[in-house]
Amino acid sequence: MNTQTQFARALLDPELACPAQLVTWNGSDPATRFAVYRNNVTVSLIDALADTFPVVQALVGEEFFRAMARVFAQTRPPLSRVLAFYGTSFADFVATFAPAADLAYLPDVARLEMARVLAYHAADVQATAPDTLQQALADPRRLLSVRLVLHPSVQVVDSAFAIYSLWAAHQGELCISGVDPQVAQTVLIYREGLETLTRPVTMATGTFVQALQHARPLMEAVQVAVSADSHFDLTSALALLIRCNLITYVTSGDPDHVHPH
Repeated sequence: MNTQTQFARALLDPELACPAQLVTWNGSDPATRFAVYRNNVTVSLIDALADTFPVVQALVGEEFFRAMARVFAQTRPPLSRVLAFYGTSFADFVATFAPAADLAYLPDVARLEMARVLAYHAADVQATAPDTLQQALADPRRLLSVRLVLHPSVQVVDSAFAIYSLWAAHQGELCISGVDPQVAQTVLIYREGLETLTRPVTMATGTFVQALQHARPLMEAVQVAVSADSHFDLTSALALLIRCNLITYVTSGDPDHVHPH
């Protein structure tokens, strides 16, 4: 094992000793200096997670969260120097973190918060012109092959729990005492300008949006949504996407054949 690997492992594992090869410029104790550096790195990673998952922290308390985040940081260090996306696997980790097992909704709350980060940092693309969309939907010959391309910021989180209500309660929009965590909710997250927006939608609408994101033709996406819920309302779903400026391209036939805004 080379020195760099030893250093990296010891940096995140407090059970490992300071690498023997380390020296200091002023003759001070390398182990003491290394311990300070190790603590600063770990605290920085925990702080980054706290910034990304404030509602998760509020739900479990700061002490519990930081202890959980410390274990995550020690076992799943960042793969990039850019910490904005650190924690993409945090929800999966929380789902396996035994001390949090009683809070079954916690991983999905984490997924919602991570989705907000991804939406915020997504590329900025202009919405398609309304007349372009109208022309595509008005032509019966093209209707079966039409694909709608959504804004890169669009995220959908589908949960068996009331993740939107739990999140909204911590934004001061709802009273937490009135939230029943056991109510299933689907959440649509997207960016409008510089603002990341979070709104509840029906499960069928979420399914429809996800089908569009997987490049399914419009009518196939409708079938998928109807299979999930026979009461799926295509008119309302399209109106939502148009109102929120989330349709950025219209394609016909070949997914590479794009009609831009």
